[in-house]
Amino acid sequence: MPGAMSLIRTWACLLLWVSAATQDKTPEVAVKCFISEDCVLPCSFQSGAGETVEWFKQDKLMYKFERKTQERFIHQQLAGRASVSPQQVSQGNATLVLKTSSLKDRGTYRCHVNSSAGHHDATVILRVEAPIRGLFLEMSRLSGFEEMKCIVQDVFPAPRVTWETEPPTLEAFKPFTRMTADKRGLYTVDSRLKKMEGKPDLIYICKMTPPYGGPAWTSSLIEREIKGSEGKDLTLPCSAPTYLNKPSLQWTFSTSNESTQILTYNSQSGRSITLSPWEGQVELDIYNAHFGDGSVRLMNPHRSRNAGGYTCVFSTPYSSHTERNKVTFSAVTAGQEGSEKDTSFWWIFGLVAGLLLLVLTGLFAFLKLRAKKQKLTHKSEEEAELNAVRGWSSQTPEALQKLYTR
Repeated sequence: MPGAMSLIRTWACLLLWVSAATQDKTPEVAVKCFISEDCVLPCSFQSGAGETVEWFKQDKLMYKFERKTQERFIHQQLAGRASVSPQQVSQGNATLVLKTSSLKDRGTYRCHVNSSAGHHDATVILRVEAPIRGLFLEMSRLSGFEEMKCIVQDVFPAPRVTWETEPPTLEAFKPFTRMTADKRGLYTVDSRLKKMEGKPDLIYICKMTPPYGGPAWTSSLIEREIKGSEGKDLTLPCSAPTYLNKPSLQWTFSTSNESTQILTYNSQSGRSITLSPWEGQVELDIYNAHFGDGSVRLMNPHRSRNAGGYTCVFSTPYSSHTERNKVTFSAVTAGQEGSEKDTSFWWIFGLVAGLLLLVLTGLFAFLKLRAKKQKLTHKSEEEAELNAVRGWSSQTPEALQKLYTR
């Protein structure tokens, strides 16, 4: 019996402790804001009278407001940036607003309110981030090899970098990634990957993923050289990788002096706009573009006017794919023109000869079939006569005598 009473007391004390811990537990809220933007730290309580609002950061008083005296205290770290609305305090809202947040504002904040209605505590965990605003990918040529460079700047926390190719390869990637922080604590992430030898058609894909969630940024690139002939239509290839879903398309042309936009394609509306002076010079297949083929046909190009860099970019809000085509044209000489004319003549001659041969072959087959049919008919007549003769010869003399008598 004493043992049972002791066990009951133990369980009663445990339940009372759990109940007290549950009642005294301070509400906790997680808040995320971006660097240089305003942060809102919520704190709601039961309104009363004579409120005193205090905000602590790791138990250090950062802000204080007394409604009776309208006195305020602001820590120098938040000077000129922190505020609580007196009108909102009277309505039970002690929310703290931090303007132009920085990485130094990160941490755990506690709101404590005393009023005639009692006291209230709330905890806010503030996370300040500098998200990825853009991903830069390019290819550089060094002595003896080429490498891809993938860079993001002014980010926090530092993202995770991964490399892929399309089509995939079995070779293991060995990128070199460097992360450096500036005085503000923001990172620059520079990742480099050596290009594989003997595989010029590979698309290199760089992906940056934030560690605490948020959209991942992806960029891919391929560069090629294309040689065409002056006056001959030329197809400039451009295909969207599989990781892009309904991207928009833009073509540009650049020389050492200037860069101009050629055309744009909107995958949502299905509309393509060709800009001046490229109307009538380039052609995009809208049907193929809808399925990720943004290749264009350059019509009747001029060697000096149309040589240069043609760049196509497929893009979505957080991803892009770039194809750079360095295009040169060779002049068509008089000898080549004559050769092309001769080739055209022989092509037509060959076509006519082939058709004539086909007609003669058909005629020969028809005549052969007809002769065979006539031969079969003649043979059938001979067999009929022969059978008739055989029939006469098989009759008896008496039957023949009767037949003649008739």
